[in-house]
Amino acid sequence: MRHLALVSLLCVSLSAGAQELKSVDQFRAAADKAKSALTLPTWPQTPAELEQRVNDAIAKANAAMDAIGKLEPGKATFKNTIVALDDLGYEAGLAANIASLIKETSKDAAMRKAGERALKEFQEWSVGTDYREDVYKAVKSFAGTKPKLSGEDAKLFEDTMRDYKRAGLDLAPEKRQEVERMRKELTKLTTDFDSNVVAAKEPVVFTKAELEGVPDSLLNSPGVKTGDDQYTILANVTFQYQGVMQAATREETRKRLHHVRFNLAREKNIPLLNEILAMRNRIALALGYKSWNDYKTEIKMAKTGAGARKFIADMVTGTEPKFDAEVAEMQKLKAAATGDPNAKIYRWDWRHFSNEVKKKGYDVDVEALRVYFPYQQTLEGMFNIYQRIFGLKFEQVAAPQKWTDDLQLYYVSDAATGEPMGMFYLDMFPREGKYNHFAQFDIIGGKALPDGKYQRPTVALICNFPPPADGKPSLLPHSDVETLFHEFGHAMHSILTRAKYSRFAGTNVPRDFVEAPSQMLQNWVWTKPVLDTFAADYRDAAKKIPLELIEKMKEAKIAVEGTRYRRQFAMAETDLALHDVHPEGQPYDAMKVSNEIAERIFLPLDPDTAFAAYMGHLSGYDAGYYGYAWADAIAADMATVFEKSKEGFLDKQAGMRLRNEVYAVGDARDVDASIEKFLGRKRSIEPFLKGLGIGAEKKAIGGPSNESR
Repeated sequence: MRHLALVSLLCVSLSAGAQELKSVDQFRAAADKAKSALTLPTWPQTPAELEQRVNDAIAKANAAMDAIGKLEPGKATFKNTIVALDDLGYEAGLAANIASLIKETSKDAAMRKAGERALKEFQEWSVGTDYREDVYKAVKSFAGTKPKLSGEDAKLFEDTMRDYKRAGLDLAPEKRQEVERMRKELTKLTTDFDSNVVAAKEPVVFTKAELEGVPDSLLNSPGVKTGDDQYTILANVTFQYQGVMQAATREETRKRLHHVRFNLAREKNIPLLNEILAMRNRIALALGYKSWNDYKTEIKMAKTGAGARKFIADMVTGTEPKFDAEVAEMQKLKAAATGDPNAKIYRWDWRHFSNEVKKKGYDVDVEALRVYFPYQQTLEGMFNIYQRIFGLKFEQVAAPQKWTDDLQLYYVSDAATGEPMGMFYLDMFPREGKYNHFAQFDIIGGKALPDGKYQRPTVALICNFPPPADGKPSLLPHSDVETLFHEFGHAMHSILTRAKYSRFAGTNVPRDFVEAPSQMLQNWVWTKPVLDTFAADYRDAAKKIPLELIEKMKEAKIAVEGTRYRRQFAMAETDLALHDVHPEGQPYDAMKVSNEIAERIFLPLDPDTAFAAYMGHLSGYDAGYYGYAWADAIAADMATVFEKSKEGFLDKQAGMRLRNEVYAVGDARDVDASIEKFLGRKRSIEPFLKGLGIGAEKKAIGGPSNESR
């Protein structure tokens, strides 16, 4: 997924090691030669400064819009209307990016709160920009000239005009004003929803006996052992939650932790979510759409809510036999473990018994694999791979400002030409108040500047990997290695952009495609030639993962892949059902709808839980969660280009095709065209089905292919 610190973000003195690093200034000459702008953000140091910076950005953007609005009839051009809007939106967005990152990562609660306030104000202003009638009049004046544009210019013009229509500018004034008011209110509600998810914290105390089966690597993690025979698991910290759910042999322990996790933010967010759903529905209806699904998917690959729901329904039907067989196998294992021949698999069981299937059926111990993936070694290994296939060079540089002690900053350049490509920060371990999942956040996006230079991007990876503990390095489960490759793929997508306009740069692509390039890169951690470049026992570097074990890992993955995807399909259907056709004025019951769907498509759960309250995707990915599976189907197909290449997943020629045809282009052309340019053919769903371990059932499943649309 894509999306600061010490007391009030004061600059931190560089350590002796950091002082030996180059500074960004040492790369300015290379940037000038390449006509590139290389920029590091400066971080506000107080809440007042943070909010003032956003206010100043809004004021500057308003002045630019005033200039557009004052254009005399006949004086409107592409540059002073359409391009000017892209320019001012980009400039204002830089301040919002800072506020967003601070809101999600600052150690200072006052700074986080200031970031939240500033973001609300910015989002409300941003909605209002759609309703500047003077600006729209100038844009329409230019549109009336029937301009003959091509390529990226034509797409920017068409998308801008579409945005005005989607905002309701063609509506009668009264109705337009009502839509504007509702959209502004919606931004406040969704920001509150997000903040409640981040703020939700729930410690659960267990004894050592209750945590039977949980590995010492987790029990000895910082802050977990909190007393004599007392271990505190934070239900909101994903690696702790998943670690217990996967390994704990006692069902009561899993059920108890599941209950807490699935009630995080419940009291605040369920009423708020019901209000958000009602507001979205009213907006969609006012704009002439049948549902929020239709409104949101119009600009995605799926095109309609019905198209998205059909895709998920077909996937559910097609995976039914495999899912049923996997659950039956888990039931056998649970029956043997509990002595109850009628044992059922519940939602709090699936992680544990999926792992048991892997261990018993395929002799794959997920916990034992950690020794091959110490964090730093894995990070450097991934860097080497991406440098090789994308023709890049990464260099750690000194960060002039740090928001946390272990923050790292890297400079990226083209290995062949030395051209600067961008920079990325790494903030990789959990802490109090920090965003608690894994995401890439844009800070400075790519864009062609008015002075002829190209602004190279700066981004941040905000992750929550298990920290070092008990004298051992941070040891990653294989699933976290996948996550690392995935999230860094988003960073590459952002940094390698060459799109002229900011709205098309980097990951600014349709939301049901944005995950595909990153999901494809997860394939890298399933092949021995790739793994051998970095995966080695941290206690003995000569010990690599045996080929037989990798093959067993693949078999084990496929063995429970139906279960993993059924969970994803349940989440996607929940999202789509909540945003489907709904009578205006009729109340919503998000908890009832989401729990019923989870039981029908996935597994029985504790009825006294409300997982929708903690489903952050209902804010940023609303009517879009289906996009993960949609993009997975595309990703599996794209991976075949590497599979068939001379050097497999380490093939530079294939990597450069990905860089040039997908990453560099962004949304500057239709993504279908980019995918086909990369593939050299039309898309196919068959590689995805193969990855699920499905062959004969493939005709039962529709998919995101050109033919199915």
